Amino acid sequence: MAGKSGRCLCGAVRFSYEGPEVWVGHCHCESCRRATASPFTTFLGVPRHAVRFAGTPARSYRSSPGVRRSFCGTCGTPIAYESDRFPDEIHLYAANLDAPAEAKPQFHVHTAEQLPWIVLADGLPRHPGGSED
Repeated sequence: MAGKSGRCLCGAVRFSYEGPEVWVGHCHCESCRRATASPFTTFLGVPRHAVRFAGTPARSYRSSPGVRRSFCGTCGTPIAYESDRFPDEIHLYAANLDAPAEAKPQFHVHTAEQLPWIVLADGLPRHPGGSED
């Protein structure tokens, strides 16, 4: 997947990146659920150096020690997740891509926190904690 782009709901914050994603995965943790108001979210792990932002700069929120979540200050759309644990990556939300159907998830993380009414039979690897589990 090369030359991808995306934006927030109102279009004020835009991003693009060149080259392949490092990974694509679904996260079920409570923090991500609350940040997106959804039962889980799908992230793209992208090399930090490959991402370019345009338009209005995103606002940032420190959601926990070492974690920054950015969002559009106009419409509130979550834009990115950044963690000191992954200094060379930025995690973008797959749903914000201009062509989100092209993202191919590879795994689920934090499935120990998955809501009981979510039933997924996609056959992808499942990790009760992070992907290192």
